[in-house]
Amino acid sequence: MNSVFCNATGISEAQFLEAKHYSDVLPASVADSCKKSDQACLLQEVPHLSTEWLFFVDGREHLLEITKVRLLNKDGSIRGLIGIATDITERKEHEKQLQHIAHYDALTGVPNRVLLADRLSQALARAKRDQGLMAVCYLDLDGFKPVNDNFGHEVGDKVLVEITRRIKEVIREDDTVARLGGDEFVVLLVGMQAPEECAGSLTRLLEAINQPIEVMGRLINVSASIGVALYPEDDHDPDTLLRHADQAMYVAKQSGKNRYHLFDATNDQLARTHHELVQQIGHALVQGEFELYYQPKVQMQTHRMVGVEALIRWHHPQRGLLLPSQFLDVISGTELEVALGEWVIASAIDQLRVWREQGLFIEVSINVSAYHLQTPNFANRLKAQSDMCCPGNCYGTLQVEVLETAALEDVEGVGNIIRECKAFGMSFALDDFGTGYSSLSYLSKFDVDVLKIDQSFVRDMLFDKGDHAIVQGIISLAKAFDMGIVAEGVETDEQYQALLEMGCEVVQGFGVAEPMPAASLVEWAAKQKGASV
Repeated sequence: MNSVFCNATGISEAQFLEAKHYSDVLPASVADSCKKSDQACLLQEVPHLSTEWLFFVDGREHLLEITKVRLLNKDGSIRGLIGIATDITERKEHEKQLQHIAHYDALTGVPNRVLLADRLSQALARAKRDQGLMAVCYLDLDGFKPVNDNFGHEVGDKVLVEITRRIKEVIREDDTVARLGGDEFVVLLVGMQAPEECAGSLTRLLEAINQPIEVMGRLINVSASIGVALYPEDDHDPDTLLRHADQAMYVAKQSGKNRYHLFDATNDQLARTHHELVQQIGHALVQGEFELYYQPKVQMQTHRMVGVEALIRWHHPQRGLLLPSQFLDVISGTELEVALGEWVIASAIDQLRVWREQGLFIEVSINVSAYHLQTPNFANRLKAQSDMCCPGNCYGTLQVEVLETAALEDVEGVGNIIRECKAFGMSFALDDFGTGYSSLSYLSKFDVDVLKIDQSFVRDMLFDKGDHAIVQGIISLAKAFDMGIVAEGVETDEQYQALLEMGCEVVQGFGVAEPMPAASLVEWAAKQKGASV
């Protein structure tokens, strides 16, 4: 025994030496396991590892990691054993804290998107095994944005915490509430035997959320729109169930808010209009109703425009200018998605050639879906098109952006195609990085040049410690892998300054410039040259 152990435990060296076995002077709960680990050590040739909880004189219980080895005589007989104990309490507590940060929302303390994915998979497996009902409820608060705008984020955070408390009061112990970020929540209702149970829970949720909230002397009113995907009526995988619930939530919001809507795969309005919208998109492509807008990307240190992202817009004859989120999802995974993607590439390259003739030399980023990327001969077609603008090598001129979540669906396939395209100078960016939770092993397989931080993290990073840590972590990760970094969704000077201090290189967002038609970009670039953001 040494003095460090004696001082820590309050047991003197004399007490140990007087005992028949050292464990006799230890607490009874520890003594038995110590003797068992001794016996196990004596029976094996390699070191024996064990852990023990032991109270120290400081009044705290400490976790000891113990390594024991046999001592042998010259003839090979066992003489005894020797062990060393290391206090790993703080390390274990730190690991536990990191696990909590990785799986729980920093503001509300409920599961985040990562843990939700695990809970959803488990709940679906349980529902299949027990032949029960499960409801995936996507909840978005109505009227929350004005709370932040009018009263500030401190009040907004208190409202979110109170809403979370009310949701937890309504649901049962086996159910789950998770916060996806902002004012979006997901509630998993499990172990139900009849749809009426789900309806009752949803009604109680709406009523609880709709009650006035008193925060810092103010009465605040918010409500919720809830979309529901009910298994087994909606018999799909976890990701699809979540997407269906999200779609149903938008129907609830469009129908007047403060209500829930049940997704119906056969009769839902979204499904009934899908085919019609697909036909309209095909017609629009033929009629030339699409146009590319370009959003500048600015180098933070110099405020110089270093590139643009090409973003598609639809000049709909009746509905006006439509954003990608309003029509691209309906053609996902179809030949029409590929045809539209080919048009985007060709249009961007044509415009790039015009700009080069005008003396504007910048890099143009083009969004390409994973489905389009994996079509036969994609790399060859892309090279033929890029040769029209920059024969031989297009490095520094063209960049392909691929969604992280889409790339993760086929890591090997997407990685191979990226390598093919990089052979003729094509640059690649992993878009919305951080939303797909890719591991470092996946990241190394993609061989991308740039990581783009998803705007959801940038938007909340000034008041959400978790999002701030994610942004800082992605910037550090990019530097470690010698990659470029672009932050999306920068809207304020405060966000710009914070990103600059964290070491971010390039930003884009409404705070820098909104997406604009090609004709406006040259004029914008001329006005911004030498100006600060």
